[in-house]
Amino acid sequence: MSDHPLHLFRYCPKCGSGQFEIHDFKSKRCRSCDFVYYFNPSASTAAFITDDNGRLLVARRAKDPSAGTYDLPGGFVDMSETAEEAMRREILEETGLAIRNLRYSFSLPNIYVYSGFEVHTLDLFFEASIRSPVALTPADDVSELCFLEKSEIHPADFGLTSIRKAITVWLNRL
Repeated sequence: MSDHPLHLFRYCPKCGSGQFEIHDFKSKRCRSCDFVYYFNPSASTAAFITDDNGRLLVARRAKDPSAGTYDLPGGFVDMSETAEEAMRREILEETGLAIRNLRYSFSLPNIYVYSGFEVHTLDLFFEASIRSPVALTPADDVSELCFLEKSEIHPADFGLTSIRKAITVWLNRL
């Protein structure tokens, strides 16, 4: 059996007590103040952006995890932000594109390891299309942007597990 997802959390976030114990498979309960903390997934977004030639926009990761591998534009949803707002913000930050025609497509559960900590996420995938040619500006945590033909897209070239799964789902839908 693997560690409880909250095994690193030793103190109650409400009262600071060290009597913070496993309650069930996704929560811990404080014996001092009775607070129960549920470990729910963080929301994350990614976009399948195609041009009018049907090519997919991919980003090369500039940072770990999986630096140097392909990825889709996207990232975490901030507090008080909708998934659509987060998706538009992330696309703008990473590519310089202002996308308006987003369509929700599907979601996948994921574990994203950040600074040695397993962040459980729910990855929300969107689709959008743009007209070619377009000026792209790789920025934020992206080192390069390019368009790939369907025949050039190989899930193994994508470094993150959920993105590889999503690429497979997307390709099977085409």
